[in-house]
Formats: sequence, structure tokens, C-alpha cells
Amino acid sequence: MTLSRLTTFTAVSALLAACAPADQAANETDQRDAGAAPITVGGMVAAANPDAVNAGLQVLRNGGDAVDAAIAVQTVLSLVEPQSSGIGGGAFMVRYDASTGQTVVYDGREMAPATASEDLFIGEDGEPLAFVDAWRSGLSTGAPGVIAMLAMAHEDHGQTPWADAFQPAIALAEGGFEVAPRLNAISQRMAQFTDIEETGAAADYLFDENGQAFPVGHVLTNADYAATLRAVAGDWRNFYTGDIAQEIIAAVGESPRPGALTLEDLAGYEPRRVEALCSPYRTYSVCSAPPPSSGGVAIGMILGILERFDLSQTGPDTVDGWRLFIEASRLSYADRDHYVGDPAFAEVPVEGLLNRVYLSGRAGLIDPDQAIAQATHGTPPGAPVQPQDTTEDAPGTSHFVVVDADGDVVSMTTSVESPFGSGRMAGGFFLNNQLTDFAFEARDEDGRLRPNAVAPGKRPRSSMSPTIVLDQDGGFVLATGSPGGNSIIAYTAKTLVAMLDWGLSPQEAADLPNVVARGDIVRIEDGFDPAIIEQLRTLGFEIEGGRGENSGIHIVRVGEDGALVGAADTRRDGIVGRP
Repeated sequence: MTLSRLTTFTAVSALLAACAPADQAANETDQRDAGAAPITVGGMVAAANPDAVNAGLQVLRNGGDAVDAAIAVQTVLSLVEPQSSGIGGGAFMVRYDASTGQTVVYDGREMAPATASEDLFIGEDGEPLAFVDAWRSGLSTGAPGVIAMLAMAHEDHGQTPWADAFQPAIALAEGGFEVAPRLNAISQRMAQFTDIEETGAAADYLFDENGQAFPVGHVLTNADYAATLRAVAGDWRNFYTGDIAQEIIAAVGESPRPGALTLEDLAGYEPRRVEALCSPYRTYSVCSAPPPSSGGVAIGMILGILERFDLSQTGPDTVDGWRLFIEASRLSYADRDHYVGDPAFAEVPVEGLLNRVYLSGRAGLIDPDQAIAQATHGTPPGAPVQPQDTTEDAPGTSHFVVVDADGDVVSMTTSVESPFGSGRMAGGFFLNNQLTDFAFEARDEDGRLRPNAVAPGKRPRSSMSPTIVLDQDGGFVLATGSPGGNSIIAYTAKTLVAMLDWGLSPQEAADLPNVVARGDIVRIEDGFDPAIIEQLRTLGFEIEGGRGENSGIHIVRVGEDGALVGAADTRRDGIVGRP
């Protein structure tokens, strides 16, 4: 990554870390305390906005499957939390079927245009574009996958009519919804950081006539979005053809830096239905999304390394517990960064990376007395010879969990990539900038193609990690996940270790300070025990303490009495609800 890209990318990450509104804390505590209490089995929704939770619950009350409710949650999030996700973006859904024990993944990741080339983000001077220039452009938008993915999942599992799940979002779009604290905070900061206030439809959606972000509680409507949803509710294919598709292509083609997405790219988009990537961990099976998501691989590696240690004898208040988590994360991120890309275009050694002997060898690199000097990638069985990847991914994402009355579960992570995606709107929704998840420089200095290089029809590598954990009999234990760019992996892994090894409740696991160890720097969130930080430094870890971490963890777990227990990350606007 060039210095200009790194600098602007770091600034974006810092901006997001500062966007957790402090004045919402007291309001959210009461909601979360009530939502996190054990309840009788019968369904639960945990998501990043109360309106989205209520929409999902409404569908469940009407007899909907977890997938039906997920459609309602996503379409409302697209309206009320557009900085994070939306129908103009992509997603990965993991669904557990209580009657069969089957866990399947629906891949709605965006695709690059058919004309995309390796030099997509190379400027006229032959250098990679600055991140902001690439981000706020038509070049960054891939063919959106959320709607097609939801349609595939609904065809497989839906219990109520497709159109019914769109009604809550349509009602909110026409009747109005209140601006949430996070939408207000990020709108304010984005106005300072980019020229989003000058980007046509986005300006009218986010700012008043004086260019100020609409305040918390201000009621917004979105007639264009309601019209889009009505068309999609009539037939999901209307999103990919006709007037909506024309609007998407027109927005992508605007200056500056117009993109090359075509009507043919939209009409040709196809979601994928694949087996979940499940890794053993102690007495559990941890299931998530396979490549092009790197989440399932990286989390499986972190847990596979940690399985060699008895973490039950440590805990979140011990140096040893965090030392092991940090080292397992560093080693796994190194492999993830080096090997993972779209398996349709790159050779990804998934089996080798999760090989138990290989992970045992990686665990053997951990020294109890000092930090690993430099965590580099290993050579798993079947590993191809390829250059180190250089991709960064930005934290503009959302995660939610739905459990229905039959015990079926959806864990879904959904994203438009950076805040408000590309900043361009069509049909009342924001368009993604997911193509910036590709490596800007496709080849290394020796001319070797990176695994996450741009290619026509290729899906960029993702860190989305929607996760479902099963017991040794195939029964549902918990579902978790988070937004946060490549930090998603660390955020999600933290919740798994916290609950499965340290015995924390879902809310305690979500609230636990985040620790992100990728490369030689360990980022530790505000609120972490300073004594542990100093002991980690003594062991040789390079710590960046006192940081904000932009997680948005949502969890549902089955308690010992069979009741569901939920958690919503206090860093965002979400709640937990039941039918």
C-alpha cells in the first residue's frame, strides 16, 4: 500500500472509531438489559437498530422463517443505517436448519464488472489512486448481491410471501423514521472528511439546507426507496433490470472517475449457495462463510491454534489469556492476508490452512516468555507460491442474528463497505464501494499476481464472519458476528473465546474490550486493564492502547435452561428483541 492510501485509509478508520455517540449510552442500557434477559424459546432478533429489530419481529409473529425476518431486517437497515449496509451492497448469510441440522451459506458478495482490469485503481500517473479518490468514485461499485442472495434464500426457506417482508421498510420510508445517533454522528464527520454533501441525492438525504447533518430524532422519509422496494417486492429481478438498474448504472457512470458497471453486469449477477465452512473447536463445531470471505478461515485458524491451550485456566482478566489470543490472531491474520481470495480465480489452500497438524505447528511458535518477533505466514499443505497481499478493507458494515419459532437461525453480515458506500445513490439507496476491497496493486515487484487482484466477474476478498456454533450433536449453541473491516475477525473470535472458554454471557462477551492483533501492532480498546497492557509490553508486544474499536457485535445464544439469551453491542444503536 502506498503512503497516500495508507494515510487516508487510517484516517477513515480513525473517523469511524470516533463515531460512537456518547449521549446514547443511558438510553441503550435499559433496552439491552431487558433484551438480554433469558426468555422462553420462541424467537429472537438482535440487530443494530430498533426499527430493524421490530421489523424482523413483526415477520416472526406472522409465522415467518428466520430468512423472511432477515429480509425485513436488511431492508429496514438499508433505510435507517445506510452508512453501514443496504440493498446496494453485498452480504454473507449463514443459516442453520433445526430440523435437519444443516448449515448452509448464501454468498451475496458483489462482483466486478466484466470489463474490470488489473489497473482498475491505477491513476493516469501510473500510481495507485489515493483511497478516498477510489472510494468516492464509480470505479468502486460492484454488482450488488444482497437482493439476489435474499431471493435465493427465500426460495429455499421462506414461509411467508416474498412481498410481505418488505412492508415494514416501505411503511418507514413513507411514514418516516427518526435519525439514530450513529447516523447523525457519521453524517457529521463525513461532511468534514469528504465532499459527500455535494453528491446530489446524498446531500438531500443526509443534510439540511444549511449543509448540517439532520439531528438525532429528526424524522426522515424516503419516497424513492419506498418505490424501489415496491418494485422489488413485486419481483426481485426488477432490481437487476429495468428502471432501478438504469438508475444504478447512471449513478455509477457519473463524474468524477465514472465506473464501468453495465446493465449486463447487473442482469448477469448470480448469488451462490455453498456449504458452510465448519471447524472443530473443543466440543463444538464453528461454522462460517468460506472464501471469498476470509472470516471462516481466519477464525477457524485462531481457534485451531488456541485449542492447543487450556484457556479455561485463563480468562479476560489474565495476561496469559490475552497473550495467547494475540499470538493466535497474529499468526492467523498473516496466513489470511497471504492466501485468501476468490477461489474461482485464486488457489486458496483452505484445507491446508485448517489442517490440525499445521495449526499445531503454528501454535508451537508461541513462546510463553516473549512475543513472536515477527508473525509471518506459514506454508500449509497445498499452499501455492504467491506474493503477499496488500489489501485493506474499511469498516462500514452491519451484523444481525435471527432465531425463529422453529429454532432455525440466520447469522448475517451485510455491507456497503466504507461509510455510505461510494457516496452515490440510486433509487433511494446508497451504492457500495466494495471493489476497493481488491488489492490496488495487482502484482508484486516480480510481476506475480496477488490472490486478491482485480479481475472481471471476480468477488473481492471479505472479512465478514457471520458465525453459528453447534454442539457435538449438531444442536444450535450460539450465533455471533460483527462489522469492522478486517477487524471483524478479531471481534468475532473474541466473543467465541469469551463465551466458550471464559464462561462469559453474550452481553459480557460483546462488552469485553476489543483486541486486534494483525501484524506487529496490537490495538487495544479503551477500558482495557492498564496493568495487563504493561505486562504485555514487558513480553515484547507493541501495544497501541486507548483506541476506539468500531465493533457492532450481535449475539444470540441458547442458555443452559434452553432459553435464548441475546446481546447487542453497546458501541452502536442496536437492541435485542423477541416476538
